[in-house]
Amino acid sequence: MKKVIAALIVLVLGIFIFTNLYSTGEGKLFPKFGEVNLTERVSNSFVNKNVSENSGEIKFKKTKDAESGSANMVTSIVVNYRSFDTLGEVTVLFVSALGIGLLLSGNTRMKFKTPPNFILKTAVRIISGIILITGVYIFIHGHLTPGGGFPGGSMIASAVLLFYISDDEFKTKVKSFKVLEGTAGSLYLIFGLLGLSLGGYFLYNFLPTGTVGELFSAGIVPIIYIFVGLKVGSELSNLISDFLSEEGK
Repeated sequence: MKKVIAALIVLVLGIFIFTNLYSTGEGKLFPKFGEVNLTERVSNSFVNKNVSENSGEIKFKKTKDAESGSANMVTSIVVNYRSFDTLGEVTVLFVSALGIGLLLSGNTRMKFKTPPNFILKTAVRIISGIILITGVYIFIHGHLTPGGGFPGGSMIASAVLLFYISDDEFKTKVKSFKVLEGTAGSLYLIFGLLGLSLGGYFLYNFLPTGTVGELFSAGIVPIIYIFVGLKVGSELSNLISDFLSEEGK
């Protein structure tokens, strides 16, 4: 039954995308490739904007109340100027995890043909904590240094993967990860709606941006990255659990 539902979802999505890309009638959601007028897009006005009207030099640990407030320029774009797009990327990951869950999830843990040896088990116990802490550090400091929610969440999931391959009795509490994933995603949306009500557009950065380079700076940007890190980490952990599970015999 799961396979039938998954096949129907894939078929409906395929028809939707194909008809909107290649049909010639009215009502298409996607313009033909290469024929988009970028000046009509909302994103164009954001690229050209200057909210604070301050075009002076940005100095690390000195500049206050900058337009974005992030020392990491990539983060300024990903979680501030095009944060709505990032929400779409997180949604794509969620839909992918949902599809894999429908196809592969089972009740029992899959057993390896060759049991994990002592060296592997001991090594994982030593390094897994370091990996988890590094992952959390990366998404908490995403507005200051290279990294952010996606790589930080992926590192957390890699620690879960190591637990799986080093112990054939290990199985995550999928329900807990699903609660964490849903909570992080909901808070992402709630902060977006707060920005809409306080600033006039979705995910408006309504908190003070502080001093560039400080941990507590950049307004809602680090908060959003924490939500993204927790959501990506829990979703990828669920994916690993689905791949390494099977139907009970």
